[in-house]
Amino acid sequence: MKLGTSFPTCVVGLVLLAGGLAVPLHSQTTSARKPRIAVMDFDYGTVQTTTAAVFGTNVDVGKGITNLLVTDMVKDGNYSVIERSALDKVLNEQNFSNSNRADPNSAAKIGKLLGVDAIVVGTITEFGNETKHTGLGGAGGNWGGFGLGKVGHSNSKANVSITARVINIDTGEIMAVADGTGQSSRSSTNLLGGGGNWHGFGAGGADFGSSDFQQTIIGEATKTAVEQLATNLDSQSGKVPVRTIVVEGVVASVDGGQVILNVGSKAGVKVGDQFNVLRVTKEIKDPTTGATLRKLTTTVGVIKATDVDDVSAVCIPVSGTGFKIGDVIKTTTQ
Repeated sequence: MKLGTSFPTCVVGLVLLAGGLAVPLHSQTTSARKPRIAVMDFDYGTVQTTTAAVFGTNVDVGKGITNLLVTDMVKDGNYSVIERSALDKVLNEQNFSNSNRADPNSAAKIGKLLGVDAIVVGTITEFGNETKHTGLGGAGGNWGGFGLGKVGHSNSKANVSITARVINIDTGEIMAVADGTGQSSRSSTNLLGGGGNWHGFGAGGADFGSSDFQQTIIGEATKTAVEQLATNLDSQSGKVPVRTIVVEGVVASVDGGQVILNVGSKAGVKVGDQFNVLRVTKEIKDPTTGATLRKLTTTVGVIKATDVDDVSAVCIPVSGTGFKIGDVIKTTTQ
């Protein structure tokens, strides 16, 4: 027997009295790594009519702008940005609705499941032409009189405005706000003209990163707005603390080569996390009050999470044998 990790009396007491329920998380700020963030697709509901007028169909400009923003933020290097595939997987599992794109509470929930430090939500507030014209016809009707390059006018001007909020995933509070605006104008052309030969959209999506789109008037304005937003977000990276999470729980089941824990993603567990498995060998109690002063432990081994849901995790041994129900697990992750 050896003296291993000592658990505070109140913490271990909670684990045992609650029948193995997870101890609440503890978070603190550290500068060991860059803040890890996820960027939600921007909400474009307020400009959906005008974007449809520009493209002649409903294009998800929110997703297009988000993809541009992620590219710029990765290049700038002040944040570590979660891959799109990981975000999409969680969104699909949670049946996330497009109507929740800008909702801080929904974003915080997604952020916890992803294990990020913060999540970015945004809104497109302007996308198109600043001036209304009448009697010009075209796919845009009386709004702007343009669409799909069908109608040109002597002085086309494109405006794009976007705003973003950085959400604390623990509280849902807004930690930082940033915006970006872009404008481009050209004579004797339309919003999808002006140097590009862009027709790259379909199935409700658009490749805003293509050089053809970025040479159009609306593309130039979009690129400028996104670059400005990325710069403004980068300047506020210091407001996003890196979270250190202490995860504690117990072994709930041992089935063949698998060790199942009573804690999951809600407690901060992610696939790939490793845990020290400890067994309490003796309790030291106060002879006067009977209160537990200290628990002596021995290390059983190390396990790694391979599958995680909200309230449990399936692990495989990395080292050690003889894992038992009730063994204590603990790890500190960032």
